[in-house]
Amino acid sequence: MDLKSSGTTCAVRGCTYNRTKLNNWLKSECFDHRPQTKAECSCPKWYSLHRLPNDDDEAKRNWLKNLNLKHPPKWCYVCSFHFVDKAPTKDNPYPTLYLGYERPSEKKRRRIERVGCQVITTVEMVLEQPQTFKDAQTQWIDPAVEDHTYCKGSIIYDATITPAPEISRSIAEVTLKRDEDCLLYTGISLQVFNTLVSCLQGFVPSSSIMPVQDQVLLTLMKLRQNFPGADLARRFKISASKVSKIITHWIDVLAEHTQDLIPWLPRDTIKATMPEVFLQHFSDLTCIIDCSESVIQKAKNLDSRSESYSHYYASNTVKYLVAIAPSGMVMFISETFGGKCSDRYITQNSGFLDCLRPGDVVMGDRGFTIRDLVEERRVRLVIPAFTRKHCQLTNEQVTQMRRIANVRIHVERAIRRLKVYKILSQTVPISLVHKIDKILQVCAALINLRGELISSK
Repeated sequence: MDLKSSGTTCAVRGCTYNRTKLNNWLKSECFDHRPQTKAECSCPKWYSLHRLPNDDDEAKRNWLKNLNLKHPPKWCYVCSFHFVDKAPTKDNPYPTLYLGYERPSEKKRRRIERVGCQVITTVEMVLEQPQTFKDAQTQWIDPAVEDHTYCKGSIIYDATITPAPEISRSIAEVTLKRDEDCLLYTGISLQVFNTLVSCLQGFVPSSSIMPVQDQVLLTLMKLRQNFPGADLARRFKISASKVSKIITHWIDVLAEHTQDLIPWLPRDTIKATMPEVFLQHFSDLTCIIDCSESVIQKAKNLDSRSESYSHYYASNTVKYLVAIAPSGMVMFISETFGGKCSDRYITQNSGFLDCLRPGDVVMGDRGFTIRDLVEERRVRLVIPAFTRKHCQLTNEQVTQMRRIANVRIHVERAIRRLKVYKILSQTVPISLVHKIDKILQVCAALINLRGELISSK
């Protein structure tokens, strides 16, 4: 039986006081006035039930608004615990206490106080308005009454009257003092970071007050260390929603302006920058290819979950193709595919084959069964030999396989440098999966900016 619908129970959410409990309490013996019952003695009642006023439309609306019930009962009663004066009174006629839900705070209009540029003018203004939140002697703003001071403009000081405090530096200037700090948080050197920031000065949102170097640093810290949004919000003294907006905006900007940092090198440049380990046996090599995967958060959609499931990782992943020059520079990085896609399918549909020219030589792993695809473009494929349904490998095949493995390790090192950005080596949150193609491009461009092959922690 639903007691709330019968009018015997308090209509407030979670409140279990009803008329039955009250009657049982009244029938019990009073300890102060024995042998009288509590109904007979003069002691105050435990609580009382008050009915919804049906004769006053305004009062009825206010009652129902405060109760916040989707389906109010036919006979609505509220116990005295929910009234300020323990009963509806002239001053407090509506239930306002312990209503079973958190009431949203009322929005208050902010008062804009305009202060003149000269400090003497400000002092006069303060003296004329003693209720303002400023000290007439020092002109300091009381931090107890300021909200979100990080987004306010700076105060202009007159050195002849009041000494100006030390000018606050941006978070990037405080955090990035050496190359080691910059490599830790961004993956690039301090000089390259400053150059990148100077190139992106004109792409700051008009509504943003945060310095551009701090916004770029926040985005790169998310890519490099994959800090949670709450951690970045605390570090940069902004809200978590602002962190998400900054990351979304700058990933798009970086992806648009760093795509030229992943060029397909001409043959003359490839040969001029080829390491000595390639010159003896693979002097005509154009690129080395391999596929890698990054784990993503499991999607709610069953079709998406099935397409991205990888049996090798036993989890949901995205798979992408990486092609590097013999020097270690990333020349091509594909869009992401589902983890269940094969190496052949990705190579055929990623656009990599369109970059090849007749006479090129491509080195891959055993999984790249694409010899028929590249021979159509008069491109030679170099892969290790394997014994599928054949006899044991010959001595020449074993030697050739070792030579291939000796140089093919460079693509593994390039992928390892790519996975230094923990956004790719850890689980990608579902909120960033739709940006994963741009994130891959930005990370590949950043490791090309890094330059030489250096082991990173």
